[in-house]
Amino acid sequence: MDLNNKVAVVTGASAGIGEAIAKALSSAGAKLILTARREDRLQALQNSLPTESAVLAGDIADPAIADQLLDLAKEKFGRADILINNAGFLSTNPIDMIDLDLMTQMIRVNLEAVVRLSYVFGREFKAQGEGAIINVSSIGGSLTVPTWGVYCAVKAAVETFSQSLRIELGSSGVKVGIVAPGSTKTEIFEVQKAHGENPVEQEIDYLEADDIANAVKFMLEQPNRANVSRLHLYASAEIA
Repeated sequence: MDLNNKVAVVTGASAGIGEAIAKALSSAGAKLILTARREDRLQALQNSLPTESAVLAGDIADPAIADQLLDLAKEKFGRADILINNAGFLSTNPIDMIDLDLMTQMIRVNLEAVVRLSYVFGREFKAQGEGAIINVSSIGGSLTVPTWGVYCAVKAAVETFSQSLRIELGSSGVKVGIVAPGSTKTEIFEVQKAHGENPVEQEIDYLEADDIANAVKFMLEQPNRANVSRLHLYASAEIA
């Protein structure tokens, strides 16, 4: 795919991996629809991009936001070509300390929203005969880790769902893939600490958000005949 003038929707774009993906795609000529909860950060990102973009601040777990994002892309640019499901968060705790409401919210954000947006945009892409969906997973989807049960299960579900959708849409010209990062330097651990949790932090050289953004760009820029269905990206010293 030639990214120049393509229209990409990026969720969780206000920081970390989502922000890096938005910048990488914009630098390649793509127009952006940016969404996250923090409107001030979205607007700051919008002002820094070299290509046109539009912002929709909101909770990705809101069932209405998928249609709102597609409508905004059509209103602003006439179409959508790419969906990057990046929004998500990590919460882990031993069973006697687990916050069940937080676990439910993690399922809604990390899985339910991915499914909803993938179907809404997947139908649109199928109708136009082209498009690409990349869902940001995690190496946690391939792991079995005590206290990480919900997070790992949700990421495994994202991978299984994405592969099923890839097969379903492949003949229609729509690509579907997942990128699964390992330990990455983002705000995710600070969010865990804010929830009173003790994140697992390793004494290694973490991946940077730009590493994940470059992987996403690589996946999108493959020729029409090629679909990178899974790309697992580990920090070099990762022991998982």
